[in-house]
Formats: sequence, C-alpha cells, structure tokens
Amino acid sequence: MKRSGQSCAGWYFFLIVVIIYIIVFFVKREAIMPSLIFFIFIIKKIIPVFILIFALLVIMDWAIKPEKITKYLGKGAGIKGWLYSITSGILSIGPIYMWYPLLNEMQKKGASNGYIAVFLYNRAVKPALLPLFIYYFGLSYVIIFTFVTIAASILQGIIVDKIMGASSK
Repeated sequence: MKRSGQSCAGWYFFLIVVIIYIIVFFVKREAIMPSLIFFIFIIKKIIPVFILIFALLVIMDWAIKPEKITKYLGKGAGIKGWLYSITSGILSIGPIYMWYPLLNEMQKKGASNGYIAVFLYNRAVKPALLPLFIYYFGLSYVIIFTFVTIAASILQGIIVDKIMGASSK
C-alpha cells in the first residue's frame, strides 16, 4: 500500500502523553519521578543506536543510488536478490525496529517488498547463537530449522510480492 501523506498520529500520541505527564506532575509529583528517571535512562541507551542508524541512512543515501538497489533487490533481481536478502537477514544484528527506517528507505529506492520480507524473516537465524542452539536442540534440529526458515522466508517473500503487487494496481 502506498501512503499518500505522512500520518500525524504519532505526534498526537506524543502530545497527549506530554499533557498527561504535565497534569500528573502538578497533581502527584512523586509518582512521576521514577518514570522520568527510567525515560532518561532509556534515552541514554538508545541515542547511540539512533545516531548509528542515522549515519547508515546518510551513507546509504549518499553512496547507494536507486539503480543499484533496483539491480540487486528490485523486482528483476532474481536468485541474487533472494540470496542477498537471506544472507543480510541472517547476518543483521541489533533490535529489529532499528532496521525499519533503513528498510523503508531501501523500499523507496526500489527494493522489492518480497526481498524485504525475506530479510525480516531470516533475522530468526543468528550465527552468534548457533552454538547455544545446537547445544540445547542438537545439530540435526538446527539444520532442519535453518533450512525450513530460509525456505519459508522465500515463500513468504513471493506471497508478499504477489499481494503488494496486486494492491498497488
């Protein structure tokens, strides 16, 4: 689905939360302090990640042209597109929500929705956790799980492309 404009719902929600905090601050000041301290703690932790993602977006915008994304992850990329999406999904690190802005930017530059779905699906396979996974479940289980995850991701990518292709017409 294509969005015709930017939604303001997030800003409305933010404004409502700020108003509630202000009201609570004047009514029961001691109740708000633990929440504010926790908020500051979380902000300090995620600011470096936001800076990193912003830097990646700037670099991507500067270095990667839409033609390249279309070539490697566009509708006609074929098997290479699936392999790039699977590999990058498996190798990606960090919380998933931090990838959304980058994936959105890639989508705007021509990346296929199916390849993005494959990337997201394959984040379930983590090489750093494989030894622990093997220890608890055994090698044969991990091999089967990984194979099924990759196969299912491709199927999911094809379905997403079909549905999104039909909805954009």
